[in-house]
Amino acid sequence: MKNISSKAKMLNVKPLIAHYMEQLSLNQLFEKYIPKTPQMDVAPADALSLLVFNIINSPHPLYKISEWATDYFDGIGEKQVEAKKFNDDCLGRCLDRLYKCNRNELMMELAANAIKAHQLETGQFHNDSTTITFKGRYENQVSGAVHLRHGHNKDFRPDCLQMVFGLNITDDGHVPLSFSLFDGNQTDDKTHIPNWEQLRRMLGKTDFIYVADCKLCSEDNLDHIHRNGGYFVTVVPKNRSLLKPFSNQLENGEVKWQPACSVADNRHPSRQHDFYTFEGGPTPKGYRLIWIRSTAKAEQDQKTRERRLANAETELADLAGKLNRYKLKSRKQIEAAVAGAIKNVKELIDVEIVERTMPYRKKVSPGRPGPESIYEDRLKITYELKWRRNQMAIDRQAMADGTFPLITNTDRESADVLRIYKQQPRLEKRFSTTKSVLEIAPVFLEKSSRIEAITFLYFVALMVISLIERAVRKQMAEESISDLPILPQNMKTASPTWNNLRYLFRNVHLSQIFVKDHLIKQTLKGLHDIHIEVLRLLGVPASAYMNLSMETDT
Repeated sequence: MKNISSKAKMLNVKPLIAHYMEQLSLNQLFEKYIPKTPQMDVAPADALSLLVFNIINSPHPLYKISEWATDYFDGIGEKQVEAKKFNDDCLGRCLDRLYKCNRNELMMELAANAIKAHQLETGQFHNDSTTITFKGRYENQVSGAVHLRHGHNKDFRPDCLQMVFGLNITDDGHVPLSFSLFDGNQTDDKTHIPNWEQLRRMLGKTDFIYVADCKLCSEDNLDHIHRNGGYFVTVVPKNRSLLKPFSNQLENGEVKWQPACSVADNRHPSRQHDFYTFEGGPTPKGYRLIWIRSTAKAEQDQKTRERRLANAETELADLAGKLNRYKLKSRKQIEAAVAGAIKNVKELIDVEIVERTMPYRKKVSPGRPGPESIYEDRLKITYELKWRRNQMAIDRQAMADGTFPLITNTDRESADVLRIYKQQPRLEKRFSTTKSVLEIAPVFLEKSSRIEAITFLYFVALMVISLIERAVRKQMAEESISDLPILPQNMKTASPTWNNLRYLFRNVHLSQIFVKDHLIKQTLKGLHDIHIEVLRLLGVPASAYMNLSMETDT
């Protein structure tokens, strides 16, 4: 038969993503806050949902979305998509409308849908921030939008502009429920009160536990949360005066550590890391100060100190060989060089600059030396370096190895407070996912208003994949499934990530047969037992894939 052709249409994770987006009523929320007008050729809700799809599956710049949608969406699912309509101009205008709508209310409704659909626990939230880095001039910054500024860059690019991205995740599954954007030069300590108030409005309550890093530990922040009926857990910075009594207690042997918990080493499961707690007494404000000791951190602190001492001694030895020459002739120059060499261990190493004098005679009269020449007696000053480790100071510092202080106003057991704080690093995983898997940077947009709008979509995408990861891990735990063979070469993982799932479904596709450009048959390919098992764990019906097979009469 002539004019017969075939085509493979990639399906991979599309129905899976669609299922979770439908659970959140995402398209309906976009329609509610950004309704389509008769003048619009494309509904903003469809365009924004398409962008979220793209971010989750395989991020592309706006000018390539239409090409991606042509290959990925046309002919799949109940709703037909005219991919060519989703050009970069159309998508840019939709981002403008998203920026102008009430995004805070939209985010709160989205969070409410996530809590209801997935029965999320909301008794504990973790907050942290990162920076999103921009390369270029970005002169077209819109008044009222977040401003790209230079600041403390967490991607180690102080030469680049940035904005600050703050995120709140649940303890239950580490699902993002809200976020905030700040100017690039905003410091973290000023973000916590508005962020806590945002959570308070979203949840309609104040009795949740708010967990953050040491930037939360300011008198204004802690008092605001406590005064309004909230709870907090955070770490105390080392330079606070309220920590000094603990050093005296350590030296006097007054600290009685209580066992808290033991954790297996991720890389060496046979090794255990032990944690201990000690109630340090109330602060002047009446908050609890809980000291933690970690055997893993103690080992790390000891290695770090030894490395710094060895580096300082190497630098001093190198410096000693250069004395009395060039820019190391005066005591002042040598003292400055020594200070630089021992800056990380200045309390732990004693350095002595030894001054030696040697008399000599210098001819001061003109001409060749002779019987009539005049000489002066002078002294030549030279310097030597001597150093040794201050073992008493080292031993005193070693007593505090592995310790760090937590402050809280909860009445939980000390071990429970430690367990609460130990979930804080999960935020770093979410930031890592945003920057690596979702590829939030580089940003191919110029207007700061559009940058702010598309960051909202990245937050939505992060929420969706976090819910997916939570669902599969939670179901595995309930069914006592230790691992799944979904990695390359059928290797197993105990904690499936979105990247793992995306890899597993990479070859699922539709095989299409056309007669004279008319689709007559569509067959699902690449869906095997392991895919169906994963879909079951995710709560996604296999029919979401299987119902896409079809055949028509020719």
